[in-house]
Amino acid sequence: MSACVPTRPQALGLAREAGIHTADPTRTKHPHQPHSPPPAPPRRFRVAGADLSASIAVFLIALPLSLGIALATGAPLQAGLVAAAVGGLVAGRLGGCPLQVSGPAAGLTVVTADLIHRYGWRTTCSITVLAGITQLGLGCLRVARTALAVSPAVVHGMLAGIGVTIAVAQLHIVLGGTPQSSVLDNILALPAQLAGLHPAAVSMSALTLTLLLVWPRLPGRPGRLLRRVPAALVAVAGSTATASLTGLTLPRVDLPSWRSHALAGLPEGPVLGIAAAVFTTTLVCSVQSLLGAVAVDKLVAKRPGQRARVGRSDLDRELLGQGAANIVSGALGGLPVAGVAVRSSANVQSGAVSRNSTMLHGVFVVVAALLMVPVLDLIPLASLAALVMAVGIQMVSLHHIRTVTRHREVLVYIVTTLGVAFLGVLEGVLLGVAMAVAVALHRLARTRITHEEKEGVHHLHVRGQLTFLAVPRLSRALHLVPQGTHAVVELDGSFMDHAAYESLQDWQSAHTAQGGTADLTGRRTGLRTDEPTASAGCRCRPWTPWRNHQCDMPSGGRPSGGVDRQPESDGTRHPNGAIPDDAVADVNADAATGSGSGSTTGSRSDSTSDTGSHTTPGPDFGSGSGSMSSGHELARGISAFQRNTAPLVRKELARLAREGQRPSQLFLTCADSRLVTSMITSSGPGDLFVVRNVGNLVPLPGEESGDDSVAAAIEYAVDVLKVRSITVCGHSGCGAMQALLSSEPGGEPTPLRRWLRHGLPSLERMAEDRRPWARLAGRPAADAVEQLCLTNVVQQLEHLRAHGSVARALAEGALELHGMYFHVGEAQAYLLGEPGRAEVLFTHVAGAEELPSPA
Repeated sequence: MSACVPTRPQALGLAREAGIHTADPTRTKHPHQPHSPPPAPPRRFRVAGADLSASIAVFLIALPLSLGIALATGAPLQAGLVAAAVGGLVAGRLGGCPLQVSGPAAGLTVVTADLIHRYGWRTTCSITVLAGITQLGLGCLRVARTALAVSPAVVHGMLAGIGVTIAVAQLHIVLGGTPQSSVLDNILALPAQLAGLHPAAVSMSALTLTLLLVWPRLPGRPGRLLRRVPAALVAVAGSTATASLTGLTLPRVDLPSWRSHALAGLPEGPVLGIAAAVFTTTLVCSVQSLLGAVAVDKLVAKRPGQRARVGRSDLDRELLGQGAANIVSGALGGLPVAGVAVRSSANVQSGAVSRNSTMLHGVFVVVAALLMVPVLDLIPLASLAALVMAVGIQMVSLHHIRTVTRHREVLVYIVTTLGVAFLGVLEGVLLGVAMAVAVALHRLARTRITHEEKEGVHHLHVRGQLTFLAVPRLSRALHLVPQGTHAVVELDGSFMDHAAYESLQDWQSAHTAQGGTADLTGRRTGLRTDEPTASAGCRCRPWTPWRNHQCDMPSGGRPSGGVDRQPESDGTRHPNGAIPDDAVADVNADAATGSGSGSTTGSRSDSTSDTGSHTTPGPDFGSGSGSMSSGHELARGISAFQRNTAPLVRKELARLAREGQRPSQLFLTCADSRLVTSMITSSGPGDLFVVRNVGNLVPLPGEESGDDSVAAAIEYAVDVLKVRSITVCGHSGCGAMQALLSSEPGGEPTPLRRWLRHGLPSLERMAEDRRPWARLAGRPAADAVEQLCLTNVVQQLEHLRAHGSVARALAEGALELHGMYFHVGEAQAYLLGEPGRAEVLFTHVAGAEELPSPA
């Protein structure tokens, strides 16, 4: 069969061969080629209403924050406006994340303040330019994703350390004083500052913080309307208006003339110091921007209805855009530029659909910087300091602290935070990375081995990873087991290196040779070897994850179950002909056509045998002639369930036995052995009411010729179980669809042929010219089989609607229908889009998470 998708006439011919009588529809002449889009009209610059409203919301947040960050760094206040404008226009236009908003970031405050203190403003601008050039070089080398390899505990600790530094420094301005150059000096100076409070500054700071805290929590419908105005703008505007109306005397913003604005100069200072400064600026800017881009992708993926309109981020392009923005910002006398979580989150939540919103916010900043100087000069510095201090406090995220504590990385977090706060950003990050490496090595080397005897059985429990470092202790513990006894070694870890494996195998061989028996078990897998000949049989490694029972067999052997396993397309095999651990066989089990390279008759890799070991391979469906018949393999799987899984699920199954089943979904899918419904839906006992048949077919009412099993299951699920949704799931490489495409008229009416006639409407649907073909997001169907698999899902959903119980539940709004397609080779699920659209599109399913803490 051709690997290409057939044209409509070819599909029509296939339908006629299958016995479908349909007239050739009248063709309509098109001014352009069929199946190609019409000529595009001339492009004009248009701004969507969602982009315009989002840009205004982002601008209202960016304006006060840009001034506050410039104040916190000790740079000219115009530098914050320059960076905000350049970040919006340059990074917004050239960057690889359309919805990320760039500008002066709080995460760079400490770095920039230190540079200004050491080298002066003009040299700091030149360092920003050099950092941008470095980012361009890294982007050209396409190494953006390597920045994501940094431990999250280090990143969150860096942000927390910066947040602590910002909050302590701005507290002095909030109290009406002047901050010192380091965190320690600021802490030591706090008693004196508290003794000399400035009432006007403290009152405006308190008003700003109160508005920041209260505004997002306004109740009721009026509160929802008022909350559309950003809290930062309300806080600064409220304190400014109050200070102006009451005539308070306190320091205010003083924007000098743009004619006196300082631009970048040649760097002056020691070469090593300048190089370290460039490296630090590049590191912080790049990591923050790239992590922000990834987080924006996750936020967009969670936003309903508009995901297809916004592409995923190109991280290398984002790094290039950030580099260009830093070059321009530094050259124009602006602060360093990076992606900003607060503004990016506001941009996504405001409904932005393109990079136009980011660019428009930059335009608004330029207009404000040129025309709103008299208004900006009224803002009290204490109000801006309170705003930035609140941002710094938010950077110490309780959510991140709980996360690193749960993953036992709190030590890395604390070391990084304290290092950044008291030593500097670069020194703190290096300390954090060193601590992360030390923790990883400690986990790798820390192994607990215990030995105890119960009723004559010696139990050795190994907790942690088994590496060569643990081999001496493992060997000592193993030799405590007397000769000729029964031993159970429980491996409670996820990794074992070759040295530990050899040590276990050598002891096992010696122990069994002296008349003893040994069980190797674990949380995920189990291996029973109680005869010396076991080494010649299946060697399912107990520390490997679920791999469809892929076993290493001796030369010329066959995997357990007797089915030949084919390797992946790269042909990688062990020298002895066995399949390596990292090669998962591409097994086709399509009974409808008999095609494929094998079938999956083996059990999971955690299965163990309580009756013997593998000595000689048996036939596929033997009756005991071989030591590993299919019945024996089934018994091994049941034994593994009873030992490992049953104790974990017994309580839940007992509850379901008492209360009865109350599934929320009917899941109708193919009988193909490669589809594990609980695995691909992450469901458990009692979640799904599953109906499986050859081809995931739903016969129309009254057409089952005596077999009402599918209709009965649908009626029972909808009317009795009251399921809330029904999902029809097709899959790639479906044998039933292959049989439909390759069927010929005539032939013996076997049960399989009679059943597959319920799939003929799907073949007819694919042949019709008036209906659009179903396709996957981002690409058309790979071949005719995949096209029919997609079309069949859509057609069976129509058959579902014809059943009376389904029609009634749909009319009452108590039921939803969903289409799903699972690509076996990619292990990727696709969901059918909303009905009624012009195209039938299956969209890619992915996970999503939250943005990192504000920076």
